[in-house]
Parts: sequence; C-alpha cells; structure tokens
Amino acid sequence: MMKLLITGVWICGVALASVYFSVQISNKKENAEPIPAMFGGLETIRGEVTSIPVINGGSVNGYFITRLSYTIDAAKAARLTIPIDVLVTDSLYTALVGEQIIRFPDIEKFDLEAFRAHVRDTLNEKLGDEVFHDVVVEQIDFLSKDDIRSNMRRGERNMKGGALVDEGSAEEPAPAPSH
Repeated sequence: MMKLLITGVWICGVALASVYFSVQISNKKENAEPIPAMFGGLETIRGEVTSIPVINGGSVNGYFITRLSYTIDAAKAARLTIPIDVLVTDSLYTALVGEQIIRFPDIEKFDLEAFRAHVRDTLNEKLGDEVFHDVVVEQIDFLSKDDIRSNMRRGERNMKGGALVDEGSAEEPAPAPSH
C-alpha cells in the first residue's frame, strides 16, 4: 500500500513539474521582442579626420575634410582581417575621387543623406554583408585652394622668421640668475 501511495505522489509531482516548465518556456517565446538595431549588438567606431583632394580638370581645387563615425555589427567586425579605418578611407576616396559622387565646383545643394547612404552601401557591398548599419557625420568641410592660400597669408603676418642655427655655433643658454 505504501508503494502505491509513493508512486502516485511521484507521478503527480512529475506531471506538475512538466506542466510548469512547459508554461514557462512558452511564455518566454511570446514576450521576446526583437531588439531595435540601435540598442543591441551594434558598436560605434569613431573615424579619423580624412582629407581628400578634390580634383577637377586635372588639378586639385581644394580638399574635402570629413570625420565620420560608424555603427557596425560588433560580431561581424571582429572577424574582419582589414582594419576598419582602411576600408573607410578607401571607400571615401573611391566615392569622392574615383566616382565623383559630389562635383564640388558645380554643387548647388549637398545631399547629406545620400552621401551617408552611399558610403554605408559601398562599404557593405565591398564586404558582402551588412556590417555597417549607419554613418554618423561628425565633421564635414570643403576648403578651396583660395581658402587655404588666404589662411596661409594670414598666418605669415604673425609668423616671425628665424635664423638657421648651425650645431657648432649654437650659443649656450645664459645661466639662471641666482639670488
């Protein structure tokens, strides 16, 4: 009689435990929401300041200066064998010098969203996978040759020319006064 009672309690305990665990597992699946792209699994990498010459008619007309940051898939980026900054610099040179997506002398309006999308899509296309999710613009400037020359002229007014000192004729510094 005692064996029958213990067997019945054991069967009830197993049945209750299996129902409990099956309900817990099914509730977890219903409550699971996809994590938005900007809140999970992505890492932001700050790019370096990149200066790209603007070539038109066979001569340099100025420099496109930019600093971009990138949100990337950290797991996929860890598998890259080429440094990210090298890929980005190559993409910027290809877009601005090779493909000339921006024609600076003829530019009337700069489409920032199209520029960001082009850089992102070019990088992902080169890698064959969606590694770069967003391009964040920190700085973007264009300096023409005239701007650079006028900045240099302004700097010359304040600069003092120095004389070249030969190593053999360099004067010893004066001793500090003693009190």
